[in-house]
Amino acid sequence: MSEQETIGELLVKRGISRRALLKYAGYLASVMALPPTSSTAMAQALANARRQSVIWLSFQECTGCTESLTRSFSPTIEDMIFDLISLDYHETLQAVSGYAAEEARMQAMKENKGKYVVVVDGSVSTKDGGVYSANAGKTNLETLQETAKDALALISVGTCAAFGGIPHAKPNPTGAVPVSDIITDKPIINIPGCPPIAEAIAGTVAYLVTFGKIPELDHLGRPKAFFGDTIHDRCYRRPFYDKGLFAKSFDDEGARNGWCLYEVGCKGPVTYNACATLKWNGGVSFPIQSGHGCLGCSEPDFWDRGGFYKPLSSWTGGNAAIIGGAAAAGAVVGAASALLARRRKASASGEKGS
Repeated sequence: MSEQETIGELLVKRGISRRALLKYAGYLASVMALPPTSSTAMAQALANARRQSVIWLSFQECTGCTESLTRSFSPTIEDMIFDLISLDYHETLQAVSGYAAEEARMQAMKENKGKYVVVVDGSVSTKDGGVYSANAGKTNLETLQETAKDALALISVGTCAAFGGIPHAKPNPTGAVPVSDIITDKPIINIPGCPPIAEAIAGTVAYLVTFGKIPELDHLGRPKAFFGDTIHDRCYRRPFYDKGLFAKSFDDEGARNGWCLYEVGCKGPVTYNACATLKWNGGVSFPIQSGHGCLGCSEPDFWDRGGFYKPLSSWTGGNAAIIGGAAAAGAVVGAASALLARRRKASASGEKGS
């Protein structure tokens, strides 16, 4: 790849027209909740930008985050690698191994000093110097510190990298911590989820390439475009919650009628993510649509928060009890409204009978 070659020039070589680029930019603008008018500026910026050097590090993880990215529909993994970024190091996807692989990482760091982006999936082991997770003769802790030193920014992909995830769950035998506990002098974008939504990863990287800056983040470092609303706010079952209509088990009449899953443990009211709007597998479905409550996997400490199949009102300790109580209060209001409606209906039936 030529050092001076732009994304626009690469697209022309691949036979992609300006019209197609505008359409693509329009999609990205909508995904990132940008004004429709920004699509033209975005297309121009993309055309003039050079491919972003990316070094992807995998630590204590299950490879689910990479699996999620490879199933991205818009942009696809091919779009990401060949058009927007130069994926210079990725243990799972790269063809080389051993010394050649580590040399590729070092070369990318040297040639793009101060300009490359580090993507991390997986938590970082810190106990006993981090010896419980290592690669190429170095602990993950050492590799992260070495690679992040001259990076432009870091993206923590998945809940393990963003908040510690499952390795961080009690009793946390490896001393697992999120990336932000280690790196404190660089911008960090958190894209949590177990795994995260592919379009959230792809859209964030596209935003960085297009605008050369960090998107607007919430208080936990998550892009507001994808984590600005709770799943509950966008859930199609929300009207049943407001009416106090809840499934009591996964096979009762309420479940068959598509009622709210709050009482069987859905954590949607306190979970911020785009699952209910972007959905999964190209917009086919998401857990609640498939009949299973939200586990809250894009929130810190989701694994230790009182049980997946217990309602929020049963949470104990700290903020969880407060949040759970607030959610339960909403459920009570909904139940009261439903009871009032039934009484009115019964009263009306009685009047007609007389």
